[in-house]
This record gives sequence, structure tokens and C-alpha cells, in this order.
Amino acid sequence: MFRNLLNRLFNDDPHPEPLASPDAEVAIAALLVRVARSDDHYEQAERQRIDQILARRRGLTLEEAAERRTAAEMIEAEAPDTVRFTRQVKERIALDDRVDVIGSMWETAYADTERASDEETLIRLVAGLLGVPDRDSALVRQKVLQDMGITEG
Repeated sequence: MFRNLLNRLFNDDPHPEPLASPDAEVAIAALLVRVARSDDHYEQAERQRIDQILARRRGLTLEEAAERRTAAEMIEAEAPDTVRFTRQVKERIALDDRVDVIGSMWETAYADTERASDEETLIRLVAGLLGVPDRDSALVRQKVLQDMGITEG
């Protein structure tokens, strides 16, 4: 499964086809994994949060979400640099879903309730690459912090 998805994601087709929903979710999950791993501390809280996000986004059970996350972990490990990886995802997911993806990234970054500059920097980079304005990313980040009951300080 994941080898086929890697081939679909990273072929050099100048006009890539949108990914089917399960493939798109695995690709998005791989971005979430990349954020969680960016501070070199990929913890259980982050894995659980990714599972919750995937379950919520597509109505999956936590077991199904964990299976997608496991595939996403393998894809993230094989994926090229973040710029190329994000560009491939951008070309294959709908514009209106990109802000939600950024929100999911912020949620993943704060799953361990710690601020990590590596994670925040990566999210800001990906937001720009996905075409999400800084202001929208900041508003989504504030909402995520509020919903998670985390105060800035």
C-alpha cells in the first residue's frame, strides 16, 4: 500500500491527479508525523493525537486511524525534503482543506503541551507552501490553543 502511495505522490507527473480520500489522509498524516518528529521527540501523546485527528477528519475508528498513522510514519520516513513533499500534497488536496490541515498540524505540535520552536517553524513553512496566509495560520493556532486549554506564556 505505502509503496504505491509513494509512487503516486512522488512521480514527476506535471499534472498530478487528486489523491483518493484514504491516500490523501495518509499523505496528510505523514505531514502530521513530520511535525511531531521535527523536535526529535515523537511521543505517545503525539501519536494518540494524530490518531484522534484522523478519526475525527474522516469518521474512522481509533484502530483504523492508527493503521493510517502507521502507514504515514513509513511514508514520512521515505518522503523527500519538506518543500517537495508539501508541494506534492498541495497539488492533490482541495484548497479549503488546507487550513484544516494547518490546524491539525498545530494540534499535533501541542499534543505534548510543550512549545517546540522546531515544530512551530516547520508548521509556518508548510502553511506558506500550502498557500495558507500567515494570518489564517495564526488564527487557527489561537483556536487550537483555546480548544486544548493551553495558555500562551
